[in-house]
Amino acid sequence: MTTFSKVVERLGGDFPTGAFGRTYRIWRAVADFSSVLTWHDLNTVIGRGRLEPPRLRLHRDGELIPWQRYATAVTTRRNVVWQRIQPSGLHNQLHDGASLVLDAVDELHQPAERLAQVLEAVFRGRVQINVYASWTATEGFGTHWDDHDVIVVQLEGAKRWRLYGPTRLNPLHRDTEAPEPPADEPIEEIVLRAGDMLYLPRGWWHAVAATEGRSLHLTCGLQTTTGADLLGWLSDRLRTSETVRAHLPVFASPQEQAAYLELLRKEVADALHDGAIGDFLTTRDGIEPGRPMPSLPFVDAVPARDVLHARLTTARAQLTDNGQGQVVLVAGGEEWTFAPPVRAVLSPLLDGSSLPLGRLAETSGLTVGQVAGLVTELVHANVAAVSEP
Repeated sequence: MTTFSKVVERLGGDFPTGAFGRTYRIWRAVADFSSVLTWHDLNTVIGRGRLEPPRLRLHRDGELIPWQRYATAVTTRRNVVWQRIQPSGLHNQLHDGASLVLDAVDELHQPAERLAQVLEAVFRGRVQINVYASWTATEGFGTHWDDHDVIVVQLEGAKRWRLYGPTRLNPLHRDTEAPEPPADEPIEEIVLRAGDMLYLPRGWWHAVAATEGRSLHLTCGLQTTTGADLLGWLSDRLRTSETVRAHLPVFASPQEQAAYLELLRKEVADALHDGAIGDFLTTRDGIEPGRPMPSLPFVDAVPARDVLHARLTTARAQLTDNGQGQVVLVAGGEEWTFAPPVRAVLSPLLDGSSLPLGRLAETSGLTVGQVAGLVTELVHANVAAVSEP
């Protein structure tokens, strides 16, 4: 099994119904995660990218460290000002107990992007992966809570997690009130070591610190999907209704207003049928833009070359049959209908795999040219990408 398939395996079983959204879960020795991000990878990303604060930032004892202590303002010839990381200042701050945070490393490093895509397929929502690195037992953020669920992957070293539980169930980013502070003593204290994985629901107060020298871990933030999202989608769908589109009876009698509300109540109740959640998720999967990627140098058509690799850039594309023997692909807000042999081309790509055109042609019985034409259509729709080996 691959590292990513081991992650998916752990997120199966009783986890979705027993723990997801309810309580924390720990998995020990899941896999060797070193291939996802190494110190060399992190050095390369920081050294070659303009990772200005706050995307790259340092924290110590719950306080954000001013960027001037580890970066220098640079003005380009086009009068653009940016903050260049100074390695010596960065090293000094980290040595003195700061924790390093790098947001959205999945947009900068391909193995991390692959992990994000795997999680997006499991949870059917957007995932952002942040890097956390520390060298001392100093807590970078103090005791805090997040407004989204997280999957934590420990890459190297060890991290002590003090878990206090929630003081407000299911808090939101835009909420009506803030959670109260937790009790002084945690309900659980755990140590994550390299290869371990942790799930923590939103709203759970926690404090984190390295325990044995340096530590490197990834926090995968999961897009929160709530009843508010369902109702927002339902509101848009109901615009097809004449009742919903009608003027609100502001100046009508109380009896007329009550009659209108009864009609509206029935429209909403009918829309909230037993399959409404499934319909909502399927619709959202179909319009998810994914992670668009250019296919340079092929700016026109994808050439019919066996060795070129193709992949879908959304992890939530839907592939079904239309009942007439044809294959239907829904991705990135568009829909295509293909002949049956195309299923053998698209099915292996649904999990985010990158495969040679030659292999896709061989397994489908199509020519490489036909596969290249199909991929060209998807590239032009921003749901696929090709690359040279």
